[in-house]
Amino acid sequence: MDLLSDILDSLSLQGQFYFRTCFSNPFSINVPDYASVIRFHYAVQGDCYVRAGDEPPIFLRQGDLVLVPGGAAHILSDTPDRQPKPLDQVKADNDYDDGPVFVVGEGCENAATHLMCGHFDFAAGSNHPLLRSLPKLLHVSATMRSSAFWLDEALRLMARQMAEDNPGSMAVVRRMSEIIFIETVRSSASQSPQLAGLMEALGDPKISRALQAMHHNVAANWTVEALAGEAAMSRSRFAARFQELVGCGPLTYLAEWRLQKACALLRHGQVSIQEVAGRIGYQSPAAFTRAFANMFGESPTSFRTRLAA
Repeated sequence: MDLLSDILDSLSLQGQFYFRTCFSNPFSINVPDYASVIRFHYAVQGDCYVRAGDEPPIFLRQGDLVLVPGGAAHILSDTPDRQPKPLDQVKADNDYDDGPVFVVGEGCENAATHLMCGHFDFAAGSNHPLLRSLPKLLHVSATMRSSAFWLDEALRLMARQMAEDNPGSMAVVRRMSEIIFIETVRSSASQSPQLAGLMEALGDPKISRALQAMHHNVAANWTVEALAGEAAMSRSRFAARFQELVGCGPLTYLAEWRLQKACALLRHGQVSIQEVAGRIGYQSPAAFTRAFANMFGESPTSFRTRLAA
């Protein structure tokens, strides 16, 4: 089983594209918080600085990509310390009409910086160590791209599609952006110890066997001993190694994964609450409802009703 694919499929990864930008110096734009998405900016031409919270600013050069997890507010600017203006104000000042090109200043021909901007979103309720392990900013430099063939090719194709503006270009860009997210996570894990640990776990010949067992049969009555047996490790060594790499204990991971699978069932099917509970390993709908409400703050029924509204 391809664990990373299973995780992303269950979380329903989708790429969304906003616009390409033409920014003329000087500029400094405060992009507001947008919860539960991962924003991205790809520098097609020129450069800019990206700042998020107290993190040191990233200098985004031509060919670089930056991901901003958690929908965090951040600043795009031509210098690292220029005072920003709110995004809505910049849009109004430049008569932006929500079209495919956001121009600030003197127009695209004279603009110093061209970006492609969008975000990745996930289905309601998505919560996984993968998402929690991402740093505040994830920077892929042009140099890093040279050793990540698929990421490099995907970024080049996305830029060409936007430049040519052929029929279907937006659909291609959205799908390419999903490839870009996966390749960025795989190639940039070293930027976060937590992400590096999780990616190591997905490829570890022993820990990955336990993860595959949980993913393959989420409803099984798994114990730490049984999962250690799948990994061919002692109970204590397995539990310690799993915690070290994944960032939580094996039964905590299992409990969270069960509820992620429950969210997927509630989103996509007309399965009864009782059947959902049984499919993910709960002996009673009441126990499942309590666990679901503890994690998401609402009952499974409310969750399904809210999504259908």
